Amino acid sequence: MSFFDLLIFQKVKCKLCSKELGYQENTSSMLRHYRALHENKETTQTEPPPVNKNAVEEALINMVIEDCQPFSFVEDTGFRKLIQAFDPTYVLPTRRTLKAMVEERYQQAKEKAQDLIAKSSAVSITADMWTSINTDAYLAVTCHFIDEHTSLHSAVLGVLHFPDHHTAENMASVQSALMAQWGISTKVTCLVTDGAANMAACARDLHLRHTYLIVKKALAENTELSEIRLQCRRIVGYFKSSTTAKTRLTQVQEQMMPTEPVLKLIQEVETRWNSTFHMLQRMYNLREAVGAALAGLHTDIAPLTSHQLRLISESLQVLSPFNDATVELSEEKRVSGSKVIPLLAMLHHTLEDDIGTIKMEESKAMAEGLKKQLRDKLYTLQTMSIMSLATLLDPRFLSVVCFSHLSTSTNK
Repeated sequence: MSFFDLLIFQKVKCKLCSKELGYQENTSSMLRHYRALHENKETTQTEPPPVNKNAVEEALINMVIEDCQPFSFVEDTGFRKLIQAFDPTYVLPTRRTLKAMVEERYQQAKEKAQDLIAKSSAVSITADMWTSINTDAYLAVTCHFIDEHTSLHSAVLGVLHFPDHHTAENMASVQSALMAQWGISTKVTCLVTDGAANMAACARDLHLRHTYLIVKKALAENTELSEIRLQCRRIVGYFKSSTTAKTRLTQVQEQMMPTEPVLKLIQEVETRWNSTFHMLQRMYNLREAVGAALAGLHTDIAPLTSHQLRLISESLQVLSPFNDATVELSEEKRVSGSKVIPLLAMLHHTLEDDIGTIKMEESKAMAEGLKKQLRDKLYTLQTMSIMSLATLLDPRFLSVVCFSHLSTSTNK
């Protein structure tokens, strides 16, 4: 019978349940076994339940949104074969149909976000200009607000293609139109951007309070560190653009640090100060591997000197708390207003300690510059009643003394 395999002489094995039976030159034992255990099951097989079309299409929409998939992936041969293997009767939507389905989901999410924003009394917005891999410019604007349950929410108001010149006037016009479209023109209390001059001018044109990080100015004022940053950018650019150099750096890391993961150099982005921190940090961590790789390559790019590496080390010591504060205040799920004053006090205290321990004049000058900016520009937040009250009402800071003499005397 076709349901059995002959194992050895006078012994067979059932293909359906793997049971071994004796074989006496006839099929009687096999027939009895099949009729007793398998005949009814074979003749009464049930068909698999039909696929839930709505559930599959919901999964497709989520896949596009969560994985940033192009609409055309539903026409890929391999993907279509995969779906056919699961259910030959299911017909995938076309890319146009899928696009319409995603647009409908977007409209539903937008209406939900508009309802939430409409209930808030005040919002803040962040704006960022970035360039795609195809060198197309985009302006992204995000709104942040608190609902009636004091939960922090964020909603992307728009990611708009920006072919015009990146002037403050053009950016202000686009952001003003977005705020009007979302009904928040009278609710915006603050615009948060990077330190670019056109962003600061945009905030002035919109008559909005502008907030940005102070580290960029301190970095720019440090002449020697600026030269080191320029040299680091050249080194990173070389290893990123040359396949030979990239391979050599990987080989050197594997030889010198066999138990450590292979790391890539990081290039700084002009408008994000912490990208400078990450570039210098990675360059310092890979200093030996980078120096060895450059020595074995035909290039006129010189490795960093021991003096430059010492300055990077001390600069990282100064900048590390600011990077931690940036990460802490960039959380998306918890309200951070009450943490601002304590963080400023901690940064000021840390800078005072650093100034007493660092040796190089350049890093001391940067620390002094940051300390002055904290005192002159940011400590004024302590005189704002809303910020002070937020800190005082936060139970985490009940036992923390973080207000300066100036702010306490002013509040009296």
